[in-house]
Amino acid sequence: MKAHHLLESSVVYTPELHCQVLASSPELYGILDERYEQFRGHTLLAMHNFTTDWATWEIHPHGDEMVFLVSGEIDLLIKSGTAIECVSLNSPGSFVIVPRNSWHTGRVEVAACCLFMTPGEGTRNAVDPEE
Repeated sequence: MKAHHLLESSVVYTPELHCQVLASSPELYGILDERYEQFRGHTLLAMHNFTTDWATWEIHPHGDEMVFLVSGEIDLLIKSGTAIECVSLNSPGSFVIVPRNSWHTGRVEVAACCLFMTPGEGTRNAVDPEE
């Protein structure tokens, strides 16, 4: 058994709830699609540091995503229909559940570290959530 660090690795939960550790890298999401059948039925546990606003919006059509604040401050903008709600995560341990099929992005207030539980199948990213 080996200890891992979530800033260097991500954990894939298979549909059978087995955990598989993968090294974090720029190629990670391509590997997930290739190795895990477009990530069908899988969930990703990952942690990321942010010093700037997210460059894109994202959406997860096959499940809710949990965003958990480890440190710092971040505002999550969540689009529901035409309305955009701002949820501020400003104390460690605070979290938000982003509903399935909701475009969302982050605005960094203070350098932040967040933990994500993401249903990866069908995830899309866009500069403009209207795309």
